[in-house]
Order: sequence, then C-alpha cells, then structure tokens
Amino acid sequence: MDLNRIQILIESLAKIGRESREAPSLYNIEPFRHFYFQDGRLNVSGLDDFDGKFSRREILVRYLLLKAVLDQGPDMVGVNELLSQVISSLYRREIRIFHRPIDFFQELGITIDQILEKHNSVKAIRANLWAKSQNTRPTKYNLFFAQSSRGIVPIKQVLDYSIHRWGVPLCIPLLLENDLQKEGKESKQPLIDYLESYASAEIMAQGLKDHYRYGLGSAIGDKACHLFAKMYVSVFNLVKHKINDTGWTDISYETPFDSNAGRVLFRTGFLLEFANLEDYKKWNVIQKRIGKEGMPYYIRVTNIRGKKTQKIKPESELFTYYKDIVNNYLKIGMSPRAAEIQRMPTLILYILKKKGYHYSIADFDDGLMKIGTEYCKNNTSPKCQNCPIKQLCFAFNKDKSLIKEYWT
Repeated sequence: MDLNRIQILIESLAKIGRESREAPSLYNIEPFRHFYFQDGRLNVSGLDDFDGKFSRREILVRYLLLKAVLDQGPDMVGVNELLSQVISSLYRREIRIFHRPIDFFQELGITIDQILEKHNSVKAIRANLWAKSQNTRPTKYNLFFAQSSRGIVPIKQVLDYSIHRWGVPLCIPLLLENDLQKEGKESKQPLIDYLESYASAEIMAQGLKDHYRYGLGSAIGDKACHLFAKMYVSVFNLVKHKINDTGWTDISYETPFDSNAGRVLFRTGFLLEFANLEDYKKWNVIQKRIGKEGMPYYIRVTNIRGKKTQKIKPESELFTYYKDIVNNYLKIGMSPRAAEIQRMPTLILYILKKKGYHYSIADFDDGLMKIGTEYCKNNTSPKCQNCPIKQLCFAFNKDKSLIKEYWT
C-alpha cells in the first residue's frame, strides 16, 4: 500500500473540492428569502430567531432533510430546480410544508398537481441538455424515482413518488411535534433536538434510516443519509448543541459514496490500494454485466459498505489511528478488529489533520463530484487529458482498462 500516494490523492481532491465549492444559496426559494442578506449571504446570526412557531435553523434543517432524500436521480440540476419551484409555489398558496408538515397531506391534490406541473416545466428546459450529455433521448427524462434491488429506478407514478419521497421526510418533524405534545412539551427546534441526541453525526446518519420510530427506511439510502450529514455539519454549519464535541466535526461522518465517488476512487486506484479486483468481484462490488457502451463490468458502489481491508494490520500505527476515528469521531463499533474500506477517506483526512492540513469530508466529496462530473465521466472517453489529478490517476498512467472496461 502506497500511503504517501494515497495522502497526496486525498489532499488534492479535498483541495479541489474546497476551492470549487460555492455555498448553495436558497435565497430564490420562497420561505427562505428573509433568511438571507440582500447580497445573498445567509444571515447566520439570525438562525435562532423565530420564524413562526420554530427557529429559522429548524426550518432550514427540515428543508435540507427533504433535499437529501430527493437529491438523487439522473439530473441533479433538474432535481434542485423541481424542489425549488414546488416549494415556492406551495408557500405562495399558504401550504407551508416546513412550518406545518401536515399541510402537505391535507392539500395533497394541490401538492401532487404542483409536482406534476413543475416537473413538466423543468423537463421542457432540461431534457435536451440532459439527453445530449447522457447520449440518450429527451423523452427518457424523468425525475420521479423509487428504490429497488437494482438501486434507484425511474417510475411514472407521481403519487408513489410524492408520498414516499416528499411525504416520508416531512413526517419526521410532524411525528416529533406530536410526541412532544403528548408529553406536554414544546420546542422551537424539535428536529434539531432529535438529530443532536445522537453521539455522533455518523450515528445520526444511520439513525435517519434505521430508527424504529423516526427512521426513513427505504425512502432514503446510505448515500443520502451521509449527504444530509455533510450539509448539516459542514456545508451549512448548523450544529447547535455539540459544536465542541468530536462526534460532530467535519470528519465525524462517512463520505457519501455514490457512482461519481466510486468511479473516481476506482479509476485513480484508491480502492485498489485496499483490496484487489478479485476481492471486489467476490464481494459483488464489481459485477460482470454488459452495460453502458458495451463495458463488461459494472461497479456497484453501495456494496463496498462493510467490506474490510486486509492491508492495514491490527498492530500497525495506521490501525491505531483508525480506532481513534471509530471510537472518538464516528463513535460506532467501539472495538474494531479490521478497517472498513468506506472509512478509508475519513482515516486519511484524519492523518492529514494530524499533519496540520484541515480538510473536511465535504471538501473531499465536493472534489470527487467535480472530477466525476466534469472529467472522469461515466463512459469510455473521459476528459483525462484535462483532469487536474491525472498525474495521480492509476488508470490514466498505468492501466487504461480500468477506464475502458468498468462503469458505474
């Protein structure tokens, strides 16, 4: 294992992510206009002011949870535009789904009509651009999706999409409010109180999916759970109660692994530092399947979760660092016997931090997204010559079969 090369690669990606990130502005979304100054900056000092019954911070977190659930599918630009248009339209009709989540269900006819109408509007603008970038037909443009054994798949039923993808995340604050009322209590931030009741951002991310009462279950994937943690902790810096807790730092949650992340980490050779091709095939991470543009292998990135590397020995200093990450930052699996591969980016960022280089999971993930969407494209002709990390890329320099034969 070439630890020095790995550190340079992770640092390079994190630096690219930090330099390229533009803080997302919600100024153009109806309920958030007064959260921002006229120059577009978020009024951070006003986040704990009341906005109706709840704090601005609480309303913003409710939006980010819905955004994390919806931020999937084939066209992220289109998804964000659909989300923005629907929310603004509903609020102009006094259907205040973050202030009163029950409004979504009580006015279900209107909410579904608006989702359909705004989807058609986005499709009219985005379909041709999307089809050209994906080498497919504009008629295939569809932002409605569901979870299946094959991952995210498109569906046509707007009711299924609306209730499962919009309704389920809106039910969490609704249920939390009702539970407080039963106890004769109230809070201006019930969702935040719940989220930060967990020992770490990583445990919180898992609880979003798995909690027996408040878990979203199949409405959210592991990637979306970690995307929410990224936005909550690092991008919007919304941590309220635990700002000095090591369980809620910029490296206290795992990287939101998706197809872009998996493709970049595979082609650069990062994943191959911790296991070989045969291991990934045995784990069904690499599947033999004739797919896009005739590529013989498909990389199912989600199957990496839980897989352990044999390259880091329990007696090594590296494993001591890994245990510190698990025990004091992720705060999960308190006595690890082997290092899990999906946590390797967190481990390397931790090592860089000890050397004085302070990068976050968000920096690293944004770097992966920039490389994956602009250079390391999901086809046999990525823009390798222009890629800023080409000198660090194993596929580009040593084994181009990793580009020509594998897709995500």
